[in-house]
Amino acid sequence: MRRFLSTLLLLALTGSNTALADSRTPGKVIAGWVEKVTMHPWDIVVSAKLDTGALTSSIYAVDVERFDRDGERWVRFTLVLEDADDEVHRIETEAPLARSVRIKDHDDPSSRRAVVELALCFDGRKRSTQFSLADRGSFIYPVLLGRRFLEDIAVVDPAATFMTQAECS
Repeated sequence: MRRFLSTLLLLALTGSNTALADSRTPGKVIAGWVEKVTMHPWDIVVSAKLDTGALTSSIYAVDVERFDRDGERWVRFTLVLEDADDEVHRIETEAPLARSVRIKDHDDPSSRRAVVELALCFDGRKRSTQFSLADRGSFIYPVLLGRRFLEDIAVVDPAATFMTQAECS
């Protein structure tokens, strides 16, 4: 009953005129603070933390190397993605550099991270977003979805998990 009431409250706050939203209809979906997503083109289902405190999404990447290709900036990196069966996939790939972000930790000097555009399936729909490439080895989730990704797509219910569909139809 409590989840139903919180869902109704979230729908009212987001301006939805439907009491029970179907996640396949246009508009924002209600998602939990952790959801399964499928990373494309590799079709690997991973758990992602939905973080409204982070502006940019982040993905677990190591061996990040910037280089030039045909006069454009590119990045070579290895994704480290643990799937739903606890199998760790190490995927060497390349992508155009979308931009760089400056990250400031509390006690450490600031650093610059490469940002690339990657595709994923969230709530049954294929989407793309910018991910900063970060060593997330000390974190539980290999993928973090930030506000830029979530703003037009989802409302996060902090009391819920796994409310959406990971695979695209």
